[in-house]
Amino acid sequence: MNEAKASAGGRLLTFAAWTVLVLGLWLWGKEITGVPPGPPAAQGGGRPGTSLPAARPPLSGAMPARVHVPALGVRAPVIARGLDAQGAIEPPPYELPGTVGWWGAGPAPGAAGAALLVGHVDTKSKPAVFYGLSSLKPGQKIRVVRADGTVAEFTVEDVRVYERAGFDPHRAYGPRVEGRAELRLVTCGGTYDKAAGQYSANVVVSAYLTGAGAESGAAAAT
Repeated sequence: MNEAKASAGGRLLTFAAWTVLVLGLWLWGKEITGVPPGPPAAQGGGRPGTSLPAARPPLSGAMPARVHVPALGVRAPVIARGLDAQGAIEPPPYELPGTVGWWGAGPAPGAAGAALLVGHVDTKSKPAVFYGLSSLKPGQKIRVVRADGTVAEFTVEDVRVYERAGFDPHRAYGPRVEGRAELRLVTCGGTYDKAAGQYSANVVVSAYLTGAGAESGAAAAT
Protein backbone atom coordinates (compact mmCIF):
# COMPACT_ATOMS: atom_id res chain seq x y z
CA MET A 1 0.00 0.00 0.00
CA ASN A 2 2.77 2.42 0.91
CA GLU A 3 4.65 1.51 -2.28
CA ALA A 4 1.55 2.21 -4.35
CA LYS A 5 1.12 5.60 -2.70
CA ALA A 6 4.78 6.43 -3.26
CA SER A 7 4.52 5.41 -6.92
CA ALA A 8 1.41 7.55 -7.40
CA GLY A 9 3.12 10.46 -5.66
CA GLY A 10 6.15 10.08 -7.92
CA ARG A 11 3.99 10.13 -11.02
CA LEU A 12 2.22 13.24 -9.76
CA LEU A 13 5.51 15.02 -9.11
CA THR A 14 6.79 14.01 -12.55
CA PHE A 15 3.64 15.35 -14.22
CA ALA A 16 3.88 18.57 -12.21
CA ALA A 17 7.52 19.02 -13.23
CA TRP A 18 6.70 18.57 -16.93
CA THR A 19 3.73 20.94 -16.61
CA VAL A 20 5.94 23.66 -15.13
CA LEU A 21 8.55 23.02 -17.80
CA VAL A 22 6.19 23.25 -20.74
CA LEU A 23 4.55 26.37 -19.31
CA GLY A 24 7.98 27.91 -19.20
CA LEU A 25 8.67 26.95 -22.81
CA TRP A 26 5.42 28.55 -23.96
CA LEU A 27 6.11 31.68 -21.93
CA TRP A 28 9.54 32.26 -23.44
CA GLY A 29 8.26 31.58 -26.95
CA LYS A 30 7.11 35.20 -27.27
CA GLU A 31 9.54 36.60 -29.79
CA ILE A 32 8.87 39.59 -32.03
CA THR A 33 10.18 38.63 -35.42
CA GLY A 34 10.48 39.88 -38.93
CA VAL A 35 12.31 36.74 -40.04
CA PRO A 36 10.45 34.38 -42.43
CA PRO A 37 9.53 31.01 -40.91
CA GLY A 38 11.97 28.14 -41.33
CA PRO A 39 11.23 24.91 -43.21
CA PRO A 40 8.24 22.97 -41.83
CA ALA A 41 9.02 20.07 -39.52
CA ALA A 42 7.95 16.51 -40.15
CA GLN A 43 4.74 15.58 -38.33
CA GLY A 44 5.51 11.89 -38.02
CA GLY A 45 8.43 9.68 -37.12
CA GLY A 46 11.45 8.70 -39.18
CA ARG A 47 11.31 8.43 -42.94
CA PRO A 48 10.20 5.02 -44.29
CA GLY A 49 13.24 2.87 -44.91
CA THR A 50 15.52 4.96 -42.68
CA SER A 51 17.93 2.64 -40.91
CA LEU A 52 18.95 4.07 -37.55
CA PRO A 53 21.85 2.75 -35.44
CA ALA A 54 21.45 0.89 -32.17
CA ALA A 55 21.37 2.88 -28.94
CA ARG A 56 24.52 3.05 -26.84
CA PRO A 57 24.40 2.50 -23.06
CA PRO A 58 24.12 5.77 -21.11
CA LEU A 59 27.17 7.65 -19.88
CA SER A 60 27.76 9.00 -16.41
CA GLY A 61 26.37 12.45 -15.75
CA ALA A 62 28.43 15.49 -16.86
CA MET A 63 27.33 19.03 -17.59
CA PRO A 64 27.12 20.05 -21.26
CA ALA A 65 29.56 22.68 -22.50
CA ARG A 66 28.86 22.94 -26.24
CA VAL A 67 26.46 21.50 -28.79
CA HIS A 68 27.36 20.80 -32.43
CA VAL A 69 24.75 20.17 -35.12
CA PRO A 70 26.83 19.58 -38.27
CA ALA A 71 23.86 19.58 -40.68
CA LEU A 72 22.95 23.12 -39.57
CA GLY A 73 26.47 24.45 -39.06
CA VAL A 74 25.64 25.05 -35.40
CA ARG A 75 28.47 25.10 -32.86
CA ALA A 76 27.06 26.78 -29.78
CA PRO A 77 27.96 27.17 -26.10
CA VAL A 78 25.53 25.68 -23.58
CA ILE A 79 24.56 27.26 -20.27
CA ALA A 80 22.46 25.77 -17.48
CA ARG A 81 19.07 27.37 -16.89
CA GLY A 82 16.58 27.05 -14.07
CA LEU A 83 13.14 28.46 -13.32
CA ASP A 84 12.33 32.12 -12.84
CA ALA A 85 10.13 33.72 -10.19
CA GLN A 86 7.00 32.82 -12.18
CA GLY A 87 7.98 29.17 -12.37
CA ALA A 88 8.93 29.35 -16.05
CA ILE A 89 12.16 27.97 -17.46
CA GLU A 90 14.68 30.70 -18.11
CA PRO A 91 15.70 30.81 -21.77
CA PRO A 92 19.15 31.92 -22.87
CA PRO A 93 19.32 35.73 -22.64
CA TYR A 94 18.07 37.48 -25.80
CA GLU A 95 21.41 39.26 -26.05
CA LEU A 96 22.99 35.81 -26.52
CA PRO A 97 20.99 34.47 -29.50
CA GLY A 98 23.76 32.01 -30.38
CA THR A 99 23.67 30.32 -26.96
CA VAL A 100 21.71 27.19 -26.03
CA GLY A 101 20.12 26.61 -22.63
CA TRP A 102 20.15 23.27 -20.81
CA TRP A 103 17.40 22.55 -18.30
CA GLY A 104 19.72 21.91 -15.38
CA ALA A 105 17.08 20.22 -13.22
CA GLY A 106 16.83 17.40 -15.75
CA PRO A 107 19.24 14.71 -16.99
CA ALA A 108 22.61 15.70 -18.44
CA PRO A 109 23.07 14.92 -22.14
CA GLY A 110 24.40 11.38 -22.39
CA ALA A 111 22.99 10.23 -19.04
CA ALA A 112 19.88 8.07 -18.81
CA GLY A 113 16.67 9.99 -19.46
CA ALA A 114 15.72 12.82 -21.80
CA ALA A 115 18.03 15.85 -21.61
CA LEU A 116 16.49 19.12 -22.76
CA LEU A 117 18.31 21.82 -24.76
CA VAL A 118 16.36 24.96 -25.67
CA GLY A 119 17.27 27.81 -27.97
CA HIS A 120 15.66 30.82 -29.62
CA VAL A 121 14.51 30.55 -33.22
CA ASP A 122 15.07 34.25 -33.93
CA THR A 123 15.40 37.74 -32.51
CA LYS A 124 13.75 40.99 -33.55
CA SER A 125 16.12 41.29 -36.50
CA LYS A 126 17.80 37.97 -37.36
CA PRO A 127 17.75 34.19 -37.01
CA ALA A 128 18.97 32.69 -33.74
CA VAL A 129 20.79 29.46 -32.88
CA PHE A 130 17.91 27.02 -33.55
CA TYR A 131 16.42 28.78 -36.58
CA GLY A 132 16.99 25.80 -38.89
CA LEU A 133 16.01 23.13 -36.37
CA SER A 134 12.91 21.99 -38.25
CA SER A 135 14.99 20.99 -41.28
CA LEU A 136 16.86 18.21 -39.47
CA LYS A 137 16.27 14.67 -40.71
CA PRO A 138 16.28 11.24 -39.02
CA GLY A 139 19.78 9.77 -39.03
CA GLN A 140 21.60 13.10 -38.77
CA LYS A 141 23.94 13.67 -35.83
CA ILE A 142 24.00 15.97 -32.81
CA ARG A 143 27.12 16.10 -30.67
CA VAL A 144 27.33 17.45 -27.14
CA VAL A 145 30.77 18.25 -25.73
CA ARG A 146 30.62 17.72 -21.99
CA ALA A 147 32.51 19.36 -19.15
CA ASP A 148 34.47 16.17 -18.45
CA GLY A 149 35.96 16.22 -21.97
CA THR A 150 33.72 13.49 -23.38
CA VAL A 151 31.55 13.89 -26.47
CA ALA A 152 28.09 12.35 -26.49
CA GLU A 153 26.90 11.67 -30.04
CA PHE A 154 23.17 11.46 -30.67
CA THR A 155 21.26 10.31 -33.75
CA VAL A 156 18.10 12.19 -34.73
CA GLU A 157 15.05 9.96 -34.44
CA ASP A 158 12.35 12.36 -35.58
CA VAL A 159 11.28 16.00 -35.77
CA ARG A 160 7.81 17.06 -34.73
CA VAL A 161 5.74 20.22 -34.34
CA TYR A 162 3.55 20.24 -31.23
CA GLU A 163 0.64 22.70 -31.27
CA ARG A 164 -0.79 24.08 -28.05
CA ALA A 165 -4.15 22.40 -28.50
CA GLY A 166 -4.14 19.04 -26.74
CA PHE A 167 -0.46 19.36 -25.83
CA ASP A 168 1.01 16.45 -23.84
CA PRO A 169 4.33 17.57 -22.28
CA HIS A 170 5.41 14.09 -21.26
CA ARG A 171 4.92 12.79 -24.80
CA ALA A 172 6.93 15.67 -26.22
CA TYR A 173 9.75 15.84 -23.70
CA GLY A 174 9.66 12.64 -21.69
CA PRO A 175 11.90 9.62 -22.39
CA ARG A 176 10.61 7.22 -25.04
CA VAL A 177 12.57 4.14 -24.02
CA GLU A 178 13.15 3.32 -20.36
CA GLY A 179 16.83 3.61 -19.41
CA ARG A 180 17.92 5.06 -22.77
CA ALA A 181 19.96 8.29 -23.01
CA GLU A 182 17.93 10.72 -25.10
CA LEU A 183 18.10 14.35 -26.18
CA ARG A 184 15.48 16.95 -27.07
CA LEU A 185 16.30 20.14 -28.95
CA VAL A 186 13.43 22.62 -28.61
CA THR A 187 12.58 25.93 -30.19
CA CYS A 188 9.50 27.93 -31.19
CA GLY A 189 7.57 26.95 -34.31
CA GLY A 190 4.22 26.98 -36.02
CA THR A 191 2.82 30.37 -36.94
CA TYR A 192 3.67 33.69 -35.33
CA ASP A 193 0.75 35.64 -33.90
CA LYS A 194 1.69 39.32 -33.97
CA ALA A 195 -1.27 40.33 -31.82
CA ALA A 196 -0.43 37.83 -29.10
CA GLY A 197 3.32 38.24 -29.59
CA GLN A 198 4.02 34.52 -29.61
CA TYR A 199 4.36 31.37 -31.71
CA SER A 200 1.62 28.75 -31.90
CA ALA A 201 3.80 25.66 -31.40
CA ASN A 202 7.15 24.17 -30.46
CA VAL A 203 9.53 22.32 -32.76
CA VAL A 204 10.98 19.30 -30.95
CA VAL A 205 13.89 17.26 -32.32
CA SER A 206 14.19 13.88 -30.62
CA ALA A 207 17.50 12.02 -30.65
CA TYR A 208 19.15 9.19 -28.72
CA LEU A 209 22.72 8.32 -27.74
CA THR A 210 24.57 6.22 -30.33
CA GLY A 211 28.22 7.04 -29.74
CA ALA A 212 30.75 8.56 -27.37
CA GLY A 213 34.39 9.56 -27.37
CA ALA A 214 36.93 12.08 -26.21
CA GLU A 215 36.77 15.69 -27.38
CA SER A 216 40.01 15.26 -29.32
CA GLY A 217 38.73 12.06 -30.95
CA ALA A 218 36.74 11.41 -34.09
CA ALA A 219 33.40 12.06 -32.39
CA ALA A 220 34.38 15.69 -31.81
CA ALA A 221 36.01 16.28 -35.15
CA THR A 222 32.98 17.34 -37.17
